[in-house]
Amino acid sequence: MMKYFQKIPAAIVLASILTFGIGEVEALKYFSQTPQMESSATPYGDNESAGHYVKSGDAKIYYEVYGQGEPVVILHGGGLGCAYEMGCFIDKLKDSNQVIVISTRGHGKSEIGYTPFTLNQRADDIQAVLTDVGIKQPVTVIGFSDGGYSGYTLAANYPSSVKKLVTIGAGEVLNTNKFFVFDLNEWTKLDAEFINQQKKLMPEPERWQDMLHMYENMWNGAVISKETFSKIKCPVLIINGENDINSPMTTAIAAYYEIPNARLSIIPNAPHPCFLVNFDAVWSVIKPFIKNK
Repeated sequence: MMKYFQKIPAAIVLASILTFGIGEVEALKYFSQTPQMESSATPYGDNESAGHYVKSGDAKIYYEVYGQGEPVVILHGGGLGCAYEMGCFIDKLKDSNQVIVISTRGHGKSEIGYTPFTLNQRADDIQAVLTDVGIKQPVTVIGFSDGGYSGYTLAANYPSSVKKLVTIGAGEVLNTNKFFVFDLNEWTKLDAEFINQQKKLMPEPERWQDMLHMYENMWNGAVISKETFSKIKCPVLIINGENDINSPMTTAIAAYYEIPNARLSIIPNAPHPCFLVNFDAVWSVIKPFIKNK
């Protein structure tokens, strides 16, 4: 019997992320940012005074470091994600913590490389950054969407590196009949200003569509479930928007039951990037989780 694949264009995949619209924004922005969404005055992801590079495999990975104290790693979303979208967390943490903000391979100033994308590779990239910074203690990780899945893999593959993990919009992923297609031209029509900003950051902007094909290949048929979750020993806080269609609430509940030491928080009436529409609610559950011993 032939398996049916539903082709899902980028606009539908991203429909839960924002109500599309372009507000007047100074300096950096995230995809289809609107005046109602949380943002920061600091150009995270393009801040030369805080920026560094480390070679990991066949790519140079860009990261920024802020503050001092207990280390916290920030991982943005994938595809159209960028470090700047996580600015509200960095602003809250950098006065009391050492905050390490990583631009995922192929995003922002990080190189793409030529080896196929995998979550294991992303975990290796994060570990390379931690080694380069000189981190010798377990870190807290906060990851959104794609960054959340990278966080799961880091905690599973490098258990001694992760003290606590917070994921947002990253539930269980099974091998379904969805087939993702990411089209740069389509995204440009939705938010040309953001796309042009990101192209100026990228070392190889001419390879962006090629990178998206690599990204498609990573996620089409991907499985992140019990095999990975059962290896995670650190405390995990799973946060999910009630109306998240990228990571439906049922998948977050499944992850909660499969991770040995997990907590679950559902943000009412919130989409995939629930922290951008209701940061106060999200921060109110993250703050005690990461601050308590």
